[in-house]
Amino acid sequence: MKKVYAFEKNCLGCGLCEVYCRTAHSKSKDIIKTYKKENIDSAITIEEIENNGIKTFFALQCRHCAEPKCVQACISGAMYKDENGIVRNNKEKCVGCQSCIMECPFGAIKMSVSGTVVSKCDLCTENGNEPACAKNCPNGALKFMDLESNK
Repeated sequence: MKKVYAFEKNCLGCGLCEVYCRTAHSKSKDIIKTYKKENIDSAITIEEIENNGIKTFFALQCRHCAEPKCVQACISGAMYKDENGIVRNNKEKCVGCQSCIMECPFGAIKMSVSGTVVSKCDLCTENGNEPACAKNCPNGALKFMDLESNK
């Protein structure tokens, strides 16, 4: 299965992945309108680590685990793994209990801007193409690929 993989050596922490993630999930699909008029979550977060005065960055998003702990922890059945192996969240079923957030070993699930449901990466499956974060990463720090089959 193709997933988004982060290559932290290439990440400058520019945040374009967050910008394009929000825009891809907006109603307008316009960067300016998304930021000024729509309250959209980014399913990806740029993390910064400083070690001996050297800053490194990496993008954190759902890993779509083979055996997702978030799905097992979900009390309402809102978190599920679809037939393609993508871990999804049904926002209508989500009760905001945050069990999935506590169980995710990567910290890739967070509360939505509204604070009522969780937010996570869906691999931009609604557009049928490469996820917006990987497609728009200027340095190749995010790549959409299948490591198991070396594609």
